Amino acid sequence: MKDALVIGASGGIGSALVAELEKRDVRVTGLSRSVDGLDVTDEASVEAHLGALDGEYDLVFVATGALELDGRGPEKSLKELSAEAMEAQFRVNCMGPSLVLKHSVRLLPRDRECRFAALSARVGSIGDNGLGGWYSYRTAKAAVNQMIHGGAIELARTHRQSICVALHPGTVETPLTEKFAGGHKTVTPEAAARNLLDVLSALKPENTGQFFDWAGKPVPW
Repeated sequence: MKDALVIGASGGIGSALVAELEKRDVRVTGLSRSVDGLDVTDEASVEAHLGALDGEYDLVFVATGALELDGRGPEKSLKELSAEAMEAQFRVNCMGPSLVLKHSVRLLPRDRECRFAALSARVGSIGDNGLGGWYSYRTAKAAVNQMIHGGAIELARTHRQSICVALHPGTVETPLTEKFAGGHKTVTPEAAARNLLDVLSALKPENTGQFFDWAGKPVPW
């Protein structure tokens, strides 16, 4: 990889990705809401910011996401479910990466390998769900997995060497997870960034449309 675009570059994982990519001698363009005003849930904002870019990027990485929105954490039971919370989760965790994928296709080279990756979460796996709960977050992540899978199929028609995947970074030590990590083993953003980029580097076009964890193991849909 020579050039990368990181969406959500000011966040915990996003900023670590930028630093790790630069260590690997990759030129990085970073965009975020706090620094650049990019709102991934607003298509006009996504179109304007990505439309202002004219280079080719070997990697587009969407490192945005939220577990708690407007003070509302994951639901423990169905009685806590609300349409407003579910809609907010879908806007950030599914619609945002989906809009970035739509508007970044023109930025990906057609004559060589290129990669598009979006952060997902193991709790978005239907096959791996044995606990229930966390309804809005789980369903939003399951939805972005479906978007990545479908988008990869279409992208491969024009970008035959493309690798479009969803990635689970593990439980990362960020403000997003600190209240909900529980007894899960956590990793630093720096370690997560190294792991994710190592996984991406090892993937081939035949892996496109899949869902992988931080160790490169496929996660069941």
